[in-house]
Amino acid sequence: MTSSIDSTATLSLGLRAANADSSLRRSRGLYCLLTATLIFTGMNTSNAHDLSKDIEMYKVYTHIKLMNAKEYRCIELLWNAESKWNPKSNNPKSTAFGIPQLLKLTETNPYLQIDLGLKYIKSRHQTPCQAWAYFKKVKHY
Repeated sequence: MTSSIDSTATLSLGLRAANADSSLRRSRGLYCLLTATLIFTGMNTSNAHDLSKDIEMYKVYTHIKLMNAKEYRCIELLWNAESKWNPKSNNPKSTAFGIPQLLKLTETNPYLQIDLGLKYIKSRHQTPCQAWAYFKKVKHY
């Protein structure tokens, strides 16, 4: 009998701990599901290339990374103005390249371009909305 009580108590403690972290697990689960969707839907190369579908996937990925609707809207406006979300976009007047139009960027993977762009924004402007405000004044960020 002792072992059944111990296992029941252990199970109960485990369930309580799981319930305490349920919102964190749901967020992680949603992140994993959406990331997997992005990866696997982008792997079908047998269809004709449709940049508009790809762009929507880049935007979803960016929204997942930010997890903030206001900041996402700012980055959407910023990168639409910079590159129209085209990962092959380049500036003939500088070395700016890709979705975030970073100088000397050589990365061709759009998702890594997004990661690098977000990292740059965080280090230089702290938030996408601050980068967007700066861009509106001087036409670069």
